[in-house]
Amino acid sequence: MRDVLVAFGKHLEEQGLQFEVIIIGGAALLVMGVIDRATQDVDCLDPDIPEAIRNASIAFAHGYAGEGAPLREDWLNNGPRDLRSDLPDGWRDRTVSLHESGGIRIRTLGRSDLLKTKLFAYCDRQQDEQDCIALAPTLEELKDSLPWLLVRDGNPFWPEHVKTSLQALAERIGYDFHP
Repeated sequence: MRDVLVAFGKHLEEQGLQFEVIIIGGAALLVMGVIDRATQDVDCLDPDIPEAIRNASIAFAHGYAGEGAPLREDWLNNGPRDLRSDLPDGWRDRTVSLHESGGIRIRTLGRSDLLKTKLFAYCDRQQDEQDCIALAPTLEELKDSLPWLLVRDGNPFWPEHVKTSLQALAERIGYDFHP
């Protein structure tokens, strides 16, 4: 995905466009070097993708032939934008720079916030276990994430599901954690 983003940054520069974005998910972990699995998209947390950038990303997807091709038209998306209002206070101040080239500047959440989003995805979809393990959370980080995770869903069974999920993840990592 790093190659895709470098090529997209060049494409934006050639179009006279600039895009500063905060990404999360698998693409952020790939750029950070935490994981090496393929991902199909780039989850843009903030800002909402402007129309000119969206149009440029669609045109780029149609012409891109590099590693990871072909790209879907929605490879650059605002799927996780609802998390903006759910993240812990001050999350914007904790973002870190990931990549800058051509017409693109990419940031991601600070470690604690990024881990929380991955743990939420794991509890919600049960598909992000390997990403969570790759982030190598400490026992303290798991404990710190628990209160935030417990209130992410109104389903009355959600808190118990979160506790069970985190306990299973902790056991996979090698921790004795009984929330």
